[in-house]
Amino acid sequence: MPQLSCHSPFGALTISEDEGQIVALDWGWGRDQEETPLLLKARDLLERYFDGESVDFETLPYRPYGTPYRQKVWDALRRISYGQTRTYADIAAEVGGSPRSVGGAVGANPIPILIPCHRVVGRSGLGGYSGLGGVADKHALLHLEGAR
Repeated sequence: MPQLSCHSPFGALTISEDEGQIVALDWGWGRDQEETPLLLKARDLLERYFDGESVDFETLPYRPYGTPYRQKVWDALRRISYGQTRTYADIAAEVGGSPRSVGGAVGANPIPILIPCHRVVGRSGLGGYSGLGGVADKHALLHLEGAR
């Protein structure tokens, strides 16, 4: 499985590809590095994003592995625009389930940042975040986007 790592304000990130689609983004530097056209495009978009540009990550093909319910939640996350947020309850109303079940799916997102799970917040706070720095990373990503 081709992987390519890059530096970010949150430390090293590694993007993984399988059969021409992004399947994971992990914290840390991957052992094996392979520059495919897709991974180079993803890395370039991430670098522009971290430089403060509003980029369209929807130009990348994704195939996150997960249950049909998680797939529905992750599809809903992809529709949250740059700089915007939605609550766990908003997503639950859209795809079914409860805010708690949405939180479980959001926390299991294998492609954070690119599939913007950081844009989902609680009614009275940020909620959690699966990134290495936890809620501090979520806050920083929302701040980068100028989210309200």
